[in-house]
Amino acid sequence: MASFPPRVNEKEIDGSYFAWSQGHRTVKLVPWSQCLKNFLLHGTKNITNSSSLRLSRQNSDGAQKNKPHEHIIDCGDIVWSLAFGSSVPEKQSRCVNIEWHRFRFGQDQLLLATGLNNGRIKIWDVYTGKLLLNLVDHSEVVRDLTFAPDGSLILVSASRDKTLRVWDLKDDGNMMKVLRGHQNWVYSCAFSPDSSMLCSVGASKAVVAAILV
Repeated sequence: MASFPPRVNEKEIDGSYFAWSQGHRTVKLVPWSQCLKNFLLHGTKNITNSSSLRLSRQNSDGAQKNKPHEHIIDCGDIVWSLAFGSSVPEKQSRCVNIEWHRFRFGQDQLLLATGLNNGRIKIWDVYTGKLLLNLVDHSEVVRDLTFAPDGSLILVSASRDKTLRVWDLKDDGNMMKVLRGHQNWVYSCAFSPDSSMLCSVGASKAVVAAILV
């Protein structure tokens, strides 16, 4: 079994950024349009989707401030997993007793979640490189991260500590649930298209599905 993380790659779904970490503590963020330009310069063919070149956040308020640019984030420990999350207009809070939050995620904000060797999950503002949240409940390596596709900023993490944890980033990163169906390390997780179900895979060929709503 590998002792070090594989190379991690992640492309933001609207074409804004490409991120990777090669078994180090840093993550490099490069505008996706720059990646495509480099591919084209080296003769890469069949890149015909012009929408991939669209940087939607350049058309929003504060376009110059949020214009994608290449930069590096130091996560403080070896990075095993990456996931992008996009903010959406606020919906009714899932926790009705909480009315105050440290962070109000704007519609033009782009987040990067990083899963680390020490079990921590760090949430970053992609455009500024600012650390927003530090989630610390896992006791082992965080092998995978995935955001719910409904834009709710619900994040699920899979870990060597044999658990999956569900986090609500709109509620200051509150941990909503701990899922304990695996008997061994959890390697990967993914949402159903409607965000109602989560599927995970782990050691010993285990596959576990859970209904989240």
